[in-house]
Amino acid sequence: MNKGVALRTASVALAVTLAATSTACGTNKSGNGGDSGAPPSGSTSASPLQGSITFNDTKLGELRDKVKAALAGKDMSKVDNAVVVNVVSAYWGAAKTGAEKAARELGVKSTFQEPPTQDISRQLSILNTLVSQGITGLSVSAIQPSSLTSAINGAANRNVNMLAIDSPMQQFQAKVPVYLGTPNYTAGQQAGQAMTKLLPDGGDVAILVGSLTATNATQRIQGFKDAVKGTKIKVFQTYNDNGDAGKALQNASGALQADPGLKAFYTVYSYDGPSAGQAVQAGGKTGKVQVLADDAEPKTLQFLKDGVVQAMILQQPYQQGYMSEYILTAMQVLGTDATVQLLKPYLDTDGYTLSSGIGVVTAQNLAAYNTKLASFGISSS
Repeated sequence: MNKGVALRTASVALAVTLAATSTACGTNKSGNGGDSGAPPSGSTSASPLQGSITFNDTKLGELRDKVKAALAGKDMSKVDNAVVVNVVSAYWGAAKTGAEKAARELGVKSTFQEPPTQDISRQLSILNTLVSQGITGLSVSAIQPSSLTSAINGAANRNVNMLAIDSPMQQFQAKVPVYLGTPNYTAGQQAGQAMTKLLPDGGDVAILVGSLTATNATQRIQGFKDAVKGTKIKVFQTYNDNGDAGKALQNASGALQADPGLKAFYTVYSYDGPSAGQAVQAGGKTGKVQVLADDAEPKTLQFLKDGVVQAMILQQPYQQGYMSEYILTAMQVLGTDATVQLLKPYLDTDGYTLSSGIGVVTAQNLAAYNTKLASFGISSS
């Protein structure tokens, strides 16, 4: 998905501010605090949604400091981590920045790799190659967890420490003991709850997604469907684009043609939001067809300012890269059991998920979001 490369620089600037430090004041695991601000210039109406940009920064900052203290004075010269994500996209640029920053802080080796498309065989090849080269720690966003069985077993046989990011791999918990990322079912629920406010009278909703097998995608969609169950909202169709932004645009345009009464899109992968927005704008449906988008690609943010997108449900890819380095380094230096004990007070009730939090940006808290960008010396344009 080559379009993701062109967007990366701007996306990093936006996403880094969501998680680069622990300055935000969120305290719960899902980051459900409220942050309000004046509507941006040009906004014509108030959103019925309550925004939040607190995430789980405070807790993750505490955890980082505890890991750093436990590592103080220890030999980290043999640590060699790798972060492998599921596709080239602007979304992952922030994770790469986070991983590189943490690696510099720790003084450890780190590699970041991303397959050009959501190709399971390519991801498997990347993992096997890294393991054969002697890496000591591996975090991975699995395209399809069940297809990585051989790679996970091979890594475990070589005592490679493993961490799931972005998409859980709980079926391999004995070998991949922690998932670092968004509690995806909860994020889907929040999106569904937001949609009920956007469509109080109900209507058809189309879902755009980059995979029908990735755990993060299936959990988000299920959470969304459960949240709108019993309302007049109906999921018209779920469109899979297999990680291709061009196909996502075709799907969005096709959905508008297939269902003239379509009321909204819920977009799951980062580039799906811009695709839905472009189709809505081109079709003259701005304000008539609502767009609720996961993630904050630069074009999605612009569409929010323009009123094409009504809200963004945000993750923190920066933290997924940043905290990966700290956790994998601790596993190698302190041991897996000792590291899991450090993490335990910060895990969700499932004993597996280390939440990076959930944020919601609307027209009403966009000013606060921009202020947060400016506090790091980053322009929102």
